[in-house]
Amino acid sequence: MSDEVLGRIQKLLDNIERVFYGKRDVVKLCVVGLLARGHVLIEDVPGIGKTTIAQAIARSIDCSFNRIQFTSDMLPSDVLGVPVLDPKTNEFMFHKGPIFANIVLADEINRTPPKSQSALLEAMSEAQVSMDGRTHPLPRPFMVLATQNPIEYEGTYTLPESQLDRFLIRVEIGYPPGEDELRIMRRRNVAKGFGDLRPVLTAREVLELQDAVGAVTVEDSVARYMLAVITGTRDHDQAQLGASPRGSLSFYEACQARALVEGRDYVTPGDVKFMAVPVLAHRVIIRSHGGDLSRAAKERARVITEIVKSIEVPV
Repeated sequence: MSDEVLGRIQKLLDNIERVFYGKRDVVKLCVVGLLARGHVLIEDVPGIGKTTIAQAIARSIDCSFNRIQFTSDMLPSDVLGVPVLDPKTNEFMFHKGPIFANIVLADEINRTPPKSQSALLEAMSEAQVSMDGRTHPLPRPFMVLATQNPIEYEGTYTLPESQLDRFLIRVEIGYPPGEDELRIMRRRNVAKGFGDLRPVLTAREVLELQDAVGAVTVEDSVARYMLAVITGTRDHDQAQLGASPRGSLSFYEACQARALVEGRDYVTPGDVKFMAVPVLAHRVIIRSHGGDLSRAAKERARVITEIVKSIEVPV
């Protein structure tokens, strides 16, 4: 692996941490999502820094960025765009919506009804938008960073499984360590911190890093270890539905990207263990959780952890 690749990744990590303190693993997971050409769902209680880390990633790359504030009255056309009649030609022209950007912040995605959430499905899986019989490609790189408040808060909607499956990684941030929270308190002016944040990578450099992920070696025994974890999600007695083939492909690519972020050109069993819960937990449906979706998230993570512990690690 070249020093140039490592230098670019380190610059990106350091730049994000200029405004988002004390959560190096969370930052790395988001960068893994970017390098693996995936999308990231950041879920936690209000005020933790979900929007902050999403904006920091977007501002660290010299490319287009749009923020979509999801609300209960939002329509799919508010996300994708709408045909507009051109009075000069008397023809309909497609007016692109905010989804047409390199980095899209879908803020509080579970505040909008499922109909509007589904507007993102094609964009997230195929990097394109179909409207009036025409296909409009999205810019490259393309990444959706979605934030979500816990479902027990008023005015929220459950994300359907088809939508969750489009996210490569689900991240919980948690509260910052004491010293870092003290830094946040003393900083006070968050907007000033963003004003000083400058891009450290171009869109082309990000694409080159994404290409480098595909060159990361996955030894056969490690690949079979990944497959055993995937199969375990389908065979576990508490799992009603395990990870899909899309999930297994996402798992493979996420482990490659994690190895790259850690400065290696090969995947280790440690990468598989580290990425199992962030990539697979939100793709598994638990048989019964009494309607408590917050509890279900913890149960999903527990099931994935049990599966990983039950499988022999390749040497």
